[in-house]
Parts: sequence; structure tokens; C-alpha cells
Amino acid sequence: MPILVNHVTYKYNPDTAMEKTALDDVSLEIKEGEILAIIGHTGSGKSTLVQHLNGLMKATEGGVYFDGENIYSKDFSLKQLRSNVGLVFQYPEHQLFEADVFSDVCFGPRNMGLERKEVEMRAYTALKQVGIEDEYFYQSPFDLSGGQKRRVAIAGVLAMKPRFLVLDEPTAGLDPKGRDDIFEKIVQIREETNTGIVLVSHSMEDVANYADRIVVMDHGKIVYNDVPSNVFKNYKHLEEIGLSAPQISYAMHELKDAGLDINPDVYKVDDAVSQILEAFRK
Repeated sequence: MPILVNHVTYKYNPDTAMEKTALDDVSLEIKEGEILAIIGHTGSGKSTLVQHLNGLMKATEGGVYFDGENIYSKDFSLKQLRSNVGLVFQYPEHQLFEADVFSDVCFGPRNMGLERKEVEMRAYTALKQVGIEDEYFYQSPFDLSGGQKRRVAIAGVLAMKPRFLVLDEPTAGLDPKGRDDIFEKIVQIREETNTGIVLVSHSMEDVANYADRIVVMDHGKIVYNDVPSNVFKNYKHLEEIGLSAPQISYAMHELKDAGLDINPDVYKVDDAVSQILEAFRK
């Protein structure tokens, strides 16, 4: 079943002079097996929204539903929720704390009360899923590169076998190869496990390449909730709210304006190349 965000409003410092509305009547359905990207300028509310998905933050108004149950109900198990909706923070150092990599990844499933053999099997499988080699298992996670730390943080959540994986800026600060490696693993995880992926990102190219659906936020509200092609065709409005479309979108619109017979709403490089070649063949 999906995660349902139902008319959620969240206010920082309510009923004070410092009150600020971070989320304003937000409703959203997140399906298992899809890659949903949430984008928006700094302060748009995207990180606040994803922290509501597993109960780290509690809505001022409205509700969040998992398996049809309101997670704010008195008898609802937040511990169980967080095993099923795993959140990986932007800075992996915030989640890594054990003496070695393997122990760190064991923490989540051990906290679920599983037997030692099951805990260790889950940790091993999760580390392999994200591409961490055996030679790193007993190193301190703080001795790893930035990309490796992110992989270990993701593995620590995967070891709990969540139905949803929430990633807040998973490639921030990584070089292009590091970004590609992380996203290849994310796509592989979705294909192998049907895990729903919620991705917060500033990179329009990453979002264009990997997302099935995009939610655009501005000042705590959802502005768009649609497939990438329908979102990126509104590139002028995206610019007005501090965002942009992928660079290839601008090139395609310029070529269309110059008289080339192409679809300007293409947003992936490979598709753009095919369109341009076909137009010249004509």
C-alpha cells in the first residue's frame, strides 16, 4: 500500500513571533516500486516533508497514513514504521557511529530484535547491494570516501528491508562518477526489491534520468506532481520559482524555435540525439 500524506501543514515555532509555515496543506501519494523525486529551492519544504514520512516530525495539522493507518494514532508503532520507511540523511556522518562498517549496518536489523545470524546475513546482503567490498567491512566508516560513506548509510537502512527508501540529497558533494555510481545502485535496488524510492535532489539532470514522477515544491506547497516531461515543459515557471529544467531541455526549445522539426519537451540526452538525427534525416 502507498504512503498517504493527507492535508499536512507543519509550522515551526507555532503561536510565537517566530512562527513559520514550512508545509502548507500538502497532500501526496507515494507508491511502492516507483522513484519519486521531490525538488524545490532551499527552504521550499522538501526536507521537512520527507521527515514526516517516517514520523521524525509530526504534522501541526493533517495526517500521514501507512498501510491505511494514521501514524499519529496512539497505538501505532513508529518503530515498525521506521523499519519500513527508511530515511537516509543528506550527511551520512549523521547516521554512522559504530566502530566498523559491518557493525554499523548490523545496528538496524539488530534493533528489530532479529537473531544474530539473520542480522549478519542482512548486513552482508545490504553491503553487497550497494557495492561495498569485503575489505572495507571492518574499517571505520569515518575512514571511507564520501561516496562510500553514503553507500554504507544506505546499506544500514536496506538491512531492515524497508518498503520505502527516502534519500535526502544522496549525491551532494560527489563527483560525476560518484553520482552515477550511487544512482545505478538505487535503480538496481528498486528493480530487485520493488522498493519505493523517494529522492530529494537539486540536480535536474539526475531527476530527469531516474525519476518516474516529480513533485515540485515552493514555499511549502506542491506546485507540480507529474511525470518528468509534463513538469519540465513548464521550464519558464520553474525558473520563476528558483529552479530550472535539464540543460538539454533548453537546447531542444532553441532548436525548435530555430525551425527544426523536433519535440522540444524531450528531457533526456539520448532521446534528444534521436530526435535531432531523425529531424535531419527528413
